[in-house]
Amino acid sequence: MRLFSLLSILLFLFSCTLSNKTTTKSNEKKLIAAHGNMTDFKTITFPSKDGLTITGDLYSVKDSKNFILLCHQAGFSRGEYIEAAKKLNNLGYSCLAIDQRSGKVANNVINETAKLAKEKGLDTNYFDAKPDIDSAIDYAYKLHGNKIILVGSSYSAALSLLIATTNDKVKAVAAFSPGEYLDGVNLTESILALNKPTFVTSSKKEIEQVASIIKNIKSKQVTHFKPEVDGIHGSRVLWKKTVGNKTYWKSFIDFLSSIE
Repeated sequence: MRLFSLLSILLFLFSCTLSNKTTTKSNEKKLIAAHGNMTDFKTITFPSKDGLTITGDLYSVKDSKNFILLCHQAGFSRGEYIEAAKKLNNLGYSCLAIDQRSGKVANNVINETAKLAKEKGLDTNYFDAKPDIDSAIDYAYKLHGNKIILVGSSYSAALSLLIATTNDKVKAVAAFSPGEYLDGVNLTESILALNKPTFVTSSKKEIEQVASIIKNIKSKQVTHFKPEVDGIHGSRVLWKKTVGNKTYWKSFIDFLSSIE
């Protein structure tokens, strides 16, 4: 009888342990579903020009066609590019998605750079993020050993066009919904000398605004994708849930292929 009782207790404890393991695996699956396969990228840190630590997610592929630096929109984080970076990997491009000091959260990914900047009492306006992108370009250039493609969204699209105009480490630039968002900077006038392959797009209602900004740039290789769908602001046009995302992707991929 005692032996039977002892066996019953052991079986109960074993079933509890098995149940806990199953629950843990279930939670892991939920995490992967929310953030993608966590082994597909590596979270890294490196210093900005003023010493602030920048956090980024590095998505690497072997024999990369080009290296793409991904910069997020206002109020967001590197999480803006979880879907896009994986697709770009599948197309043969390595990517680095960074947190700039102006932002908060996207797809449940906290902007660590902005959090740290706030703790240190640093300014976090749009233009204050320029040193972060400059430093990320330097980091990506060293990592790749060659010029990189710079991608921006909303305010970082404006910064990307501005930076690409004078930074020799930038091979080409893609700007999703750029605008006159930078205090003290006339973007339209400041990028007149931009002479690199340039891709711009936006929501339908922003088409004229974007066209006005790039109308007089020096570059002869300009792709302005004008959507027939309503679209949305920033690089969210590439998200699966955005209506018409495939049309945006086709134009963007064609542009990337043209500069390989």
